[in-house]
Amino acid sequence: MKVLRADILHDVGQSINPAIDIGQIEGGFVQGMGWLTTEELYWQPQGPHAGRLFTHAPSTYKIPTSVDIPHIFNVKLFDNQNQADTIYRSKAVGEPPFMLALSVFSAIRQAVQAAIPENAPLVLNAPATAEEILRAIAIGRGQALADRPQAKM
Repeated sequence: MKVLRADILHDVGQSINPAIDIGQIEGGFVQGMGWLTTEELYWQPQGPHAGRLFTHAPSTYKIPTSVDIPHIFNVKLFDNQNQADTIYRSKAVGEPPFMLALSVFSAIRQAVQAAIPENAPLVLNAPATAEEILRAIAIGRGQALADRPQAKM
């Protein structure tokens, strides 16, 4: 799965350093995109180490790389003076873009909905990996497909 284009307009108030702010927005979006599409969690299901997280580091799960960045990636800062009395009238820029990646999950959800009958149930869990998308389509089409262990978020 590849996100072809992302257009972001983000309100950072009075930007102290636009280049840093744009980099934070891009990084937060890509990190959120990974969280919602590839960073699947697996735990030891039973035995003496039951509940131990298998996917505990970048070496054990797929994090986004430069290849995963949208081909067209437009980020603009909304020209707005923050009315709150903050340092130089700036606003938070590091964490909010993380949640902008919900748009990617929403687009995947709409694509899955288009691939199944109109009144079929849509069950798509995050992260929306290729396997999860296939499972959601199979369920929506009424095909039996073994459930995988669900990651709880």
